[in-house]
Amino acid sequence: MSVTPKDVDHVARLAHLSFTDGEKQRLTSELNTILSYMEQLNGLDTEHVEPLAHVIELANVFRPDVRTPGLAADDALQNAPGRSDDFFTVPKVIADR
Repeated sequence: MSVTPKDVDHVARLAHLSFTDGEKQRLTSELNTILSYMEQLNGLDTEHVEPLAHVIELANVFRPDVRTPGLAADDALQNAPGRSDDFFTVPKVIADR
C-alpha cells in the first residue's frame, strides 16, 4: 500500500490542515518511507516473541500509601498574607449581583 498526494490531501482536510503542493509531496514521500519500513518489520519472524506493553520491565514506582498527620493550621497559615481564625483570607473575586 502506498500513500498518494490525494490521500495526504484527504487526511489534511479531515484534520483541518492546509499544505502547499511542495509540502504535500514531501509528506507523501515521508509517509511512503514509513510504510516501506513497516513492510520490512512485517517480514520478520515474530512467532516466538511474546507481545510487550513496554520494552523494559516496569515496577510500581509509587511510594506506599501510608497515612501521615496533616499540617497544623498555624504552620500552614504562618506565611499567609491574610488570615481569619484557621482560614486564609483572600480578595473577593466574584461580584455580588
